[in-house]
Amino acid sequence: MDPLIRNFRLHLLSWLHRSRSGSVLFVRRVSYKDVRIATGGFHRIIYSNAEVSAYAANFEDSGVCLVKEMKHFDDEANTDSFFRQLQLLGRLHHRHLLSLKGFSLGHKHKRLLIFDNIENGSLKEHLNDPLKTPLNWRTRLKIANDVVAALEYLFLFSEPPVCHVSISSSNIMLDETFTAKLSDFGFLTPGGSSVVTPSSKDCMGQIVFQLGVLILELVTGQSSEMEGSDLIEWIQESRFYSSIDKMIDPDLGNNYDCRVLKSLLAVAKLCIKSKDKPSSFTMPQLFRYLQMRTDI
Repeated sequence: MDPLIRNFRLHLLSWLHRSRSGSVLFVRRVSYKDVRIATGGFHRIIYSNAEVSAYAANFEDSGVCLVKEMKHFDDEANTDSFFRQLQLLGRLHHRHLLSLKGFSLGHKHKRLLIFDNIENGSLKEHLNDPLKTPLNWRTRLKIANDVVAALEYLFLFSEPPVCHVSISSSNIMLDETFTAKLSDFGFLTPGGSSVVTPSSKDCMGQIVFQLGVLILELVTGQSSEMEGSDLIEWIQESRFYSSIDKMIDPDLGNNYDCRVLKSLLAVAKLCIKSKDKPSSFTMPQLFRYLQMRTDI
C-alpha cells in the first residue's frame, strides 16, 4: 500500500474510532417464524453460493429486506463465531453496503442475517427481466461507480479488513433510488471458513476481474452466468471496438455517450486482464479513473 494512503487510512480510522467508538447500531432479533413467513418459506431466493443463500423478505414493519443464511455457521460449535460476525458487520456503515438490521436463529442451527433497503431487487433482475423497466445509461454508470466506491471503503477503511467479497449482478442490490449496494461480504472469525483475504494478490485480482465482468454486463445487458465466456472473449479481442454496436444493450438505443462507453470498456478490459496478471493499480486509483472517465 502506498505510504501516503496508509497514513491517511490510519488517521481516518483513528478519527472514526474516536467519533463512533466502534459502536454497533441496534440490531434486533427476529423470530424464525417471522423470517420464514417473510421469505415465503425460503422460496424467494435471490442468489446462492458456497458462503450464503440469500432471500427476498417482505416484513410488514420493514419493507423489502434481504435475508442471508450463513452456511458456515450452521452448527453449535460456531455460535460464538456467528455473533462475532454479527458484531463486525454491525460496525460497517457505508451508503453502498447493505446495512445489517437484524438476525434470527432457526432450527438445526440455522443462522440468518437481515439487511435492509432492496426495494428494487437485484441488478440482474433489471438487466435480464423483460418485464422490468430498462436501466438508462446514467444509472448504469452510477452503479459502476457505486460498486467501486464500496470496494474502496472495504479495502481501505474497514477494520478489521473483510475477508470475503463477491461482485455479480445477482448480489448487487438496488434501493428505491437505484443506488447500488453490495450484499455479499464478510469477515474471517475464529471457527469461520478459511478463505483468502482481499489483501492477497490472487484474491484482489479475482475481485477486480469480477468488476470487469460486471461492467460488461452493464454495457451489454447480457448475463455473465449465461454468456460470460463470450463477453470475456469479446473484450479480449484486439479489434473489439469495431463490434461495439453489435454488443451494446439494445434497450439503451442511442441514448449513451460513445466516448464514455469506450472509456468504460477500456476499464473493463484492464480489469479482465487482472485475473491472469495481478493488477498494478490500486482500488482508489481505479475509482478515480472511473470517476474521471464517466463524469459521475
